[in-house]
Amino acid sequence: MLVLSQLSLRRGTKLVLHRTSVTVNPGEKVGLVGRNGAGKSSLFSLLASRLSADAGDLSLPPRWRIAEVAQDMPETSEGATDFVLEGDTVLAEANAALARAELSGDGHAIGDAHHAISDAGGFDARPRAQSMLMGLGFKSAELDLPVNSFSGGWRMRLQLARALMCPADLMLLDEPTNHLDLDALVWLEAWLQRYAGTMIVISHDREFLDAITKVTLHLDEAKLVRYTGNYTAFEEMRAIRLSQAQASYEKQKERMAHLQKFIDRFKAKASKAKQAQSRVKALARMEKIGPVLTSADFQFEFREPLSLPNPMLAFSEVACGYKSDDGREKRIVEGIDRSVLAGQRIGILGANGQGKSTLVKTIVGALPPLAGEIVAGKGLKIGYFAQQELDVLSPADGPLMHMVRLARDLGPPAREQELRDFLGSFRFTGEMAAQPVGTLSGGEKARLVLAMLVWQRPNLLLLDEPTNHLDLTTREALSVALNEFEGTVMLVSHDRALLREVCDEFWLVTGGALEPFDGDLDDYQKWLLEQSKAAARAARQEAASPRAEAREQKTVPAAASAAATGAAPGNTRDERKAAAQARQQRSDAAKPLRQEVNRIDNKLGVLFAERDALEAGLAEPDVDTGRLAESGKRLKAILEQIEELEARWLELSTQLDDIAESVA
Repeated sequence: MLVLSQLSLRRGTKLVLHRTSVTVNPGEKVGLVGRNGAGKSSLFSLLASRLSADAGDLSLPPRWRIAEVAQDMPETSEGATDFVLEGDTVLAEANAALARAELSGDGHAIGDAHHAISDAGGFDARPRAQSMLMGLGFKSAELDLPVNSFSGGWRMRLQLARALMCPADLMLLDEPTNHLDLDALVWLEAWLQRYAGTMIVISHDREFLDAITKVTLHLDEAKLVRYTGNYTAFEEMRAIRLSQAQASYEKQKERMAHLQKFIDRFKAKASKAKQAQSRVKALARMEKIGPVLTSADFQFEFREPLSLPNPMLAFSEVACGYKSDDGREKRIVEGIDRSVLAGQRIGILGANGQGKSTLVKTIVGALPPLAGEIVAGKGLKIGYFAQQELDVLSPADGPLMHMVRLARDLGPPAREQELRDFLGSFRFTGEMAAQPVGTLSGGEKARLVLAMLVWQRPNLLLLDEPTNHLDLTTREALSVALNEFEGTVMLVSHDRALLREVCDEFWLVTGGALEPFDGDLDDYQKWLLEQSKAAARAARQEAASPRAEAREQKTVPAAASAAATGAAPGNTRDERKAAAQARQQRSDAAKPLRQEVNRIDNKLGVLFAERDALEAGLAEPDVDTGRLAESGKRLKAILEQIEELEARWLELSTQLDDIAESVA
């Protein structure tokens, strides 16, 4: 198990941890939460031995393998699948051992290396890596493209896949969902739910944490506090603690009343549609955790729009896409014939590459429509948050300079002191107002972009992945602000909590069309999984087709030979006898393999039942320390045994498939 005992850690002059003690048991899946700058990434560096404790002890099992997502941008011409395969360090070591053995001509070492490769799952490693890449959104044609041919976001997906490929005992995931669309996020959730090792994940996506974690560590004021349960359970327990602190709670009453006002208001609006029901639940949750929300040190609101044109936008047979250098059109989405009304809350859904961002860029005018017409209502003022907005901020200028330019060029005009006061409400105070944007964190840059949006006083908010760099408390503040906003919201996001809390209806971009989605986010996730399964089936059929062609080609020479001699193939007595003998030999060869497969199936059934019982026991509160240690050791042994048996099962199945193919 992982144990921190009276541990202290400093980064420069900042105290990250002070005399902290906490235990993580084998197989536990832990969410590490805390505000930006609290020291979560520093704790990961400590666990990965990049930092040393200033005092106290950190205890990790010496044989534990640790995997984490590298944060650097890979610059290699190596193929995507090969790059991911290198993440399997056990297989890489076995392959290196084989190369050394072959070089020395040591037959015994060669045999041992082949056995190690088999134990490491080397026979199916490439298909596993490619399946992982496709789950993360890569197309089959991209699986062997050079790593440096992909954009930055896709390279970070490759780093994630490389980390997942490692057979780790402890997996450290720092914001793994930042570069993922909702379809890839759903796949990642399912993969991590099956992961058998110990995992600690830093994430600002509440629903993601709820789906994959059963323990929450809260880092605050240089202390780690352990809560049993996922993020929602942590919020509720923390809310109770805050409520019990009466002096603090009294100070929050005014903000609680403000929060209750908007909850009551928007509950009344969300009463009919299926999608709206999930929003009612989300608002009910906000009511339950009111003390947590009101204790947050950041909140803001969008100013009341000067006008609310209705409709805001009208699309008439619009086609969205690009024009190539030679003038050819590439239509991504077409036939759009819809209206955007005042007060609507629209979530835009769609799998990666279907055209969500293309649609958004067309609406905002960054791309001209390829066909049709978009009519804007009189007085329409769009506030646009782009995925790349953080990249176009001027790195040498501070927040104040950005606001001065904004007030001068787009308005409304203001004096410097008024702009300083406004920035202060977004936590840019004192010298920070002049600090170069290039030195700010991703979350601070995102807050600045939000401040610039608020200043412009829009009546239509068009938000493309606004939460990528926001911590949980800032996301909650954004949710509250969007719910209070009087205008219209159109939102593209992989943050399902934000979509549930803000949107009353959904539009789906798929198959080159835009259509209303009749369902809620749970229905959409089911639809995504069905699409993913269909794509995987198609990929397997495509991969199997060369085998079928090869078998067909093998039969051609025999048939042609028989035709040349004037005899029907396999029609003579001797040929029939030989064929029967061959079938019997294949049956005799397959029989012991099938028997061993059946024995492995039975053994795996017993081991799975024991594993589940042990994991349930480890999750119980107040378990005896001695029993914990013993159960942890037994669980590790079982998991190793399961891994060995599954590898052998796959090996036997491959041999049986080869025998069956030889019959064909």
